[in-house]
Amino acid sequence: MIDERWAQAARALHSEADFWSLRVVDEQIEDHEVRNDVAQPLSTNRDRGAMLTAWVGAGAGYAATANLSAAGLQAALDIATARAHASAALSLIDHREVARPAANGRYASPNLQQALPSRAEWLDLLRHECASANRDARIVERIAGVQITHTDQLYITSDGVRIDQQFRFLLPAMSVAAHADGDTQVRTLGSYGTLSQGGLEVLARFGFDGAGVRVADEALQLLAAPNCPSGPRDLLLMPDQMMLQIHESIGHPLELDRILGDERNFAGWSFVKQEMFGSYRYGSDLLNVTFDPELREEAASYGFDDDGTEATKQYLIRGGVLERPLGGALSQQRAQMPGVANSRASNWNRPPIDRMANLNIEPGTSSLDEMIGNIEHGIMMRTNTSWSIDDHRNKFQFGCEFGQLIENGKLTQVVKQPNYRGISANFWRSLSAVGNAGTRGVYGTPYCGKGEPMQIIRVGHASPACVFSNVDVFGGA
Repeated sequence: MIDERWAQAARALHSEADFWSLRVVDEQIEDHEVRNDVAQPLSTNRDRGAMLTAWVGAGAGYAATANLSAAGLQAALDIATARAHASAALSLIDHREVARPAANGRYASPNLQQALPSRAEWLDLLRHECASANRDARIVERIAGVQITHTDQLYITSDGVRIDQQFRFLLPAMSVAAHADGDTQVRTLGSYGTLSQGGLEVLARFGFDGAGVRVADEALQLLAAPNCPSGPRDLLLMPDQMMLQIHESIGHPLELDRILGDERNFAGWSFVKQEMFGSYRYGSDLLNVTFDPELREEAASYGFDDDGTEATKQYLIRGGVLERPLGGALSQQRAQMPGVANSRASNWNRPPIDRMANLNIEPGTSSLDEMIGNIEHGIMMRTNTSWSIDDHRNKFQFGCEFGQLIENGKLTQVVKQPNYRGISANFWRSLSAVGNAGTRGVYGTPYCGKGEPMQIIRVGHASPACVFSNVDVFGGA
């Protein structure tokens, strides 16, 4: 629950800045885990503090504090104001021209008030799935876990804007390792891509009930499977791998601060240039990509970004043509381009930067059976296990946990260590079928890294199953 003492302290703040804002974040995380039927120690974390931002003339200043008393917040605001004065003559961005937040608002995760199980009840549930995975002597490790995160966030400005946002995230996890004759194969529930907002329905969404048996059986199938063959094939990617494909070869390349060069000394630049927007063919006519913070169960849904901009759904790519970058208010002013409400910070002690949030592919019209039936020589891949992409987010190589050949319109042999590679634009232009809403999965991860100092943040990716033509596929060593 938002602590009203934060708001009371904010009302007492004073500054000579032209504009200031306060962003308080209170986050609690707990991890429950059972490994090989043994409950692991409870891991808990509580982190709470505030970021103060001040604008003076063209300049801006930031100061963070864990002291949420009126005196502590005032001291941080004074520091932010002094830094804004100091930067005014040197700022790359004229903050007098940046749009200020204008709307009050609230946001809450779905089923936020639903009671969750006790520690003992969580362990009973996890022990059951962990034990059910113990199906064969070749299974050497079984892990079942769930992470629960509660986040309260208050944003207040000197103009009188107030935004309250409350989030609850669940991250269910299941991992099984099987070993025989020097070979180890691991199968997971979703490679830690199962982050979602809500209550106990999150477990049902990802099939956690019964996951132990299913994941163990697939690990054993992989242990007995031949290596993935090499050569060009049509590639059917399921939503839990589409998540990684979208993230690396659309999400990061479209971040506007990266396009402007801000990440080039750390995580690399982008092959996308400003002049491409409005005309560049990023993919086939079937490719429609949206920034969508309104799908409330998705990991990065919110009502307002961390600069107070109201978040609404926007098309980034429509009919394969690039329309709009992932740029928040500051980057929009700097580049003189429209963007989206994606100025986000990993916590109270980091300033917001351009981050992908919910980045989704809109469903098409094909059923899964139709897509499989139309493939003569192909492969289906599920669940990311490895990734590599160059410093312009262009050439890539990705590996998956689980592969299955498609021959003459039918799923056939399971194969292990399936990998594929390509070049981002060429790959998306080879998109030949997009699944309907019935094939869509909604995935998310808490582990997207960017920025200096590093910020690890939550992102979401919803996608149907998709088919790509004539992709370079290969097996592991």
